[in-house]
Amino acid sequence: MTQIDVLIPTLRRPESLTRALRSLFAQDRATELVAAVVVVDNSPEGSARETVEALRPACPAPLIFVHEPHPGVATARNAGLAASDAPLVAFLDDDEEAPAGWLEALHAAHLEMGTEVTFGPVRGLAPDARPGERAYMERFFSRIGPETSGPIIAPYGCGNSMMTRAFALVGPNPFDAAADATGGEDDRLFAQLSAQGARYGWAAEAWVFEYAPAHRAQLGYTLKRAFGYGQSPTQIAATARDPAGVAKWVAVGLAQVLANAPVAALLLALHHRQGADFADRAAQGLGKVFWRVRLGFYGQAEIRRSTRAARKRPQDGLEVVHASRRAARSSA
Repeated sequence: MTQIDVLIPTLRRPESLTRALRSLFAQDRATELVAAVVVVDNSPEGSARETVEALRPACPAPLIFVHEPHPGVATARNAGLAASDAPLVAFLDDDEEAPAGWLEALHAAHLEMGTEVTFGPVRGLAPDARPGERAYMERFFSRIGPETSGPIIAPYGCGNSMMTRAFALVGPNPFDAAADATGGEDDRLFAQLSAQGARYGWAAEAWVFEYAPAHRAQLGYTLKRAFGYGQSPTQIAATARDPAGVAKWVAVGLAQVLANAPVAALLLALHHRQGADFADRAAQGLGKVFWRVRLGFYGQAEIRRSTRAARKRPQDGLEVVHASRRAARSSA
């Protein structure tokens, strides 16, 4: 039977990584389906090694630990692919938790539809969000698609997906490392695959939970991310040297801003629960217009954020800070 490599990039989230791995180990028919589990530690100090080693005895397949010290989500995914060789690759993020039937459902839908890339739903959870914003936050971190499985036209994000390596993940670096800090590496990959005639599928039963940590379950963070999401179509058109496409997306963005920003301002001033939704759409519009602005979510930006957080928790975070300093000295 065709087997699957499951890739999990991680960066300084040991509790979250533990939850993701335990859910993966508990998959139905795991010994039949999983060729290897590949954890890519994207921290400079390799802080996830201890977590991986502690969980290794519970893994129903070979558990491969890859240390990729250069922080960046695209680089991490490329490193994981280089350490694996199964014909099918499933991507699970370290903030996701998969029910026991996830992988079997994703695999079955992928084979039945004969697609090159298959996506599953994501149910966002934001327990630390403000009560009035929790519904918006959980929608923001969710991926909602068709109620039934079947072919789809537009792709989603890389998390909770399965790809056929021979078509979708060709070459040593299929993910664009230029997106290491900003994200959007999957948008660039899927734009390329779409141009090559890729077929996409939706596996309605292959859902996962995504847990939004406290620092992400805040309106400032999600609007910044919405801005980044909005940038993607304009940036892709610019990369393709398509000035008409750039102009089209800038015009779309302006329309989004004009339609949503005034309503967002009013509803947020009134503390109305729908204010965040209108602000989200306005932020996406701004991203299409100001597509040249570079925002950092991943890579070094996340390293800096987690280091600051560790310094605020000296008992829990001292070793992480020391390890970061050692890594910085050794690379200097």
